[in-house]
Amino acid sequence: MEYVSTRGGAGAIDFEGALFSGYAPDGGLFMPQSIPSLDGNTLRRWSRLSYRDLVKELCSLFIAAELVPRSTLNDLIDRAFSRFRHKDVVHLSRLKDGLNILELWHGVTYAFKDLSLSCTGQFLQHFLEKKQKHVTILVGTSGDTGSSAIESVRGQKNMDIFVLLPKGLCTQIQELQMTTVIEDNVHVFAAHGNSDEIDEPIKDLFADVDFARKHNLMSLNSVNWSRIMVQIAHHFYAYFQCAPSLDTTPLPMVEIVVPTGGGGNITAGCIAQKMGLPIRLVAVVNSNDIIHRTVQHGDFSLSESVKATLASAMDIQEPYNMERILWLLSGSDSRLTKTLMEQFSVSKSIKLPQDLHRKLSETLRSCSASDKDIVRAMQCCWEENRYLLCPHSAVAAHYHYSNPDGTPRCCLAPASAAKFQDALLQAGLVPQLPAEITALTAMETRSTPLERGQDWAQVLRERIEAAAQQWKAQGGQSVPLG
Repeated sequence: MEYVSTRGGAGAIDFEGALFSGYAPDGGLFMPQSIPSLDGNTLRRWSRLSYRDLVKELCSLFIAAELVPRSTLNDLIDRAFSRFRHKDVVHLSRLKDGLNILELWHGVTYAFKDLSLSCTGQFLQHFLEKKQKHVTILVGTSGDTGSSAIESVRGQKNMDIFVLLPKGLCTQIQELQMTTVIEDNVHVFAAHGNSDEIDEPIKDLFADVDFARKHNLMSLNSVNWSRIMVQIAHHFYAYFQCAPSLDTTPLPMVEIVVPTGGGGNITAGCIAQKMGLPIRLVAVVNSNDIIHRTVQHGDFSLSESVKATLASAMDIQEPYNMERILWLLSGSDSRLTKTLMEQFSVSKSIKLPQDLHRKLSETLRSCSASDKDIVRAMQCCWEENRYLLCPHSAVAAHYHYSNPDGTPRCCLAPASAAKFQDALLQAGLVPQLPAEITALTAMETRSTPLERGQDWAQVLRERIEAAAQQWKAQGGQSVPLG
């Protein structure tokens, strides 16, 4: 299995190369050169697997055994999930009127990103221990990615992680889950800007090929293929849990409703669909509705500004994983993808070609939810089920309540309601806080402010250089991995 850039300007690389990369050198994103196809018999056999074992099967299709032997891969994934609170790692709650909620938030930080990042952290450590090298991880977060990424690598001597968060735009709990981690290899920056603005200095540093190579710069955002790969399992598990029977031919359809921000989870769903999983995908967004407009009208263009919503982790105007979806649906047409994305980079507005828009609208349904819709869905779910939804999960529940359908349906729940006290209070609901979250408010915090008017990219360069010097002083070798 080799990986190629969506823009066609970088040579094919193996899984290790994709793992240690952020954006491809040509500005594109790495994708498998070919997508494995699964037949009905394989799906029926997999339907009996646990979530943990599904992850192992799927990862083995995308990671060559010569790089990571299967027994080692199994051990890494078992280790990754060892800190999850639920015995099944994820859990399906079956609620009234066909509302199925797949809880993806039973990891350390109470967010779905713990699933993919715990595995990615293990994969990184596996290769770094073999090569005795150091990497610099650069992450922009709109809420949960930062804390999950930090937890996946905290305390590791051969990794330094630099996290940029939008000050005041995450919940207090999300911010504290990052700023209370006091480790030498964890560097948190509180930027006075929104999620899209903090992505700009990150892109600048990755675009500086010499700097990126010198410091083995890499990303743990869903730019990183490893994140997408693990998330494919969410869709398979959701399907197997909600399909009425697999004894029929063709296999039954299940609708998967996916709260969508940067587009990583919906990209994983598109890949699962391409692999042969009979799912109907719904991308649900908040008032930042670029993906909804793209699906409905082929209008991939920015609004005037990012709108702050109750579903704050989805307050994103530039969903970078749409590039992967467009590449996939265009038949891996890297020339077309490059043209479209370069045009978008300049004008921040493109109209999809008619054929590509048709394929997108056949692949995805979409829906947007206002804050009022989110509150109403949270209230309705509580009144009917005594079940608390986080505002992101409520975007999916809003679609469910608004679109009654006889097709079996599963709503992905990306985070625990416990992380979003303000949203619960706005809905007139009472937060239920685990002791681990309550304890955060009494802990020491550490972060570096990034003010408007500062050159954020330059501040990051200087801090990355300083961390590299410290690594060398401790006897490490700053040698490029490639």
